[in-house]
Amino acid sequence: MKDGEIRDAMAILAEAVKKWRTPAVTIVSQREGDPFKVLVSCILSLRTQDKTTAAASERLFALAGTPSGLGALPTETIEKAIYPVGFYRVKAAQIKDICRLLQEKYAGRVPDEIEELLTFKGVGRKTANLVVTLGYGKPGICVDTHVHRICNRWGYVQTKTPEQTEFALRGKLPRDYWLVINDLLVTFGQNQCLPVSPLCSTCPLAKMCDRVGVKKSR
Repeated sequence: MKDGEIRDAMAILAEAVKKWRTPAVTIVSQREGDPFKVLVSCILSLRTQDKTTAAASERLFALAGTPSGLGALPTETIEKAIYPVGFYRVKAAQIKDICRLLQEKYAGRVPDEIEELLTFKGVGRKTANLVVTLGYGKPGICVDTHVHRICNRWGYVQTKTPEQTEFALRGKLPRDYWLVINDLLVTFGQNQCLPVSPLCSTCPLAKMCDRVGVKKSR
């Protein structure tokens, strides 16, 4: 994909993804507009399918939706609410610890800076960027495995890790796409540009894509 084609690609994607389900964390942010709930939903979503994340988030926030409220719940109660998300016991402990830290150090308010969020146990760059972008509407680029894979498959970037992809995109992606690229490519990657055997024959971006690393497609 040539650099100058990215605006056309984003416009095509914005239309194409309308027929698929919005990522669970985005649904939480659109419904609640609450950085704390975005943060917790992000933690739940790691190595977990969107459908499972959405249901677990709904069950958990029905019990409590603030650092003080969730922090007061027994760890076992949180575990039961979020099961069967991946590593649910580890995540329940992380959520409890984050609630404690938010109350002790931040007066119950989730920080709005990426570097500050990265000091929280269990929070990586993907989660920090999602909290900043979805929770606060601030500039940032969230790069998960879909964004990393697809941008490299297109030939738009040439990177080895999601973190390298984030900084490569910060250097070349027009800023008006920073907040939306994750939603678009997560949805696109889950339904069209699959990790193995992508659906290239029906892809609306086929003519722009370099298909880097694609050995077999459908």
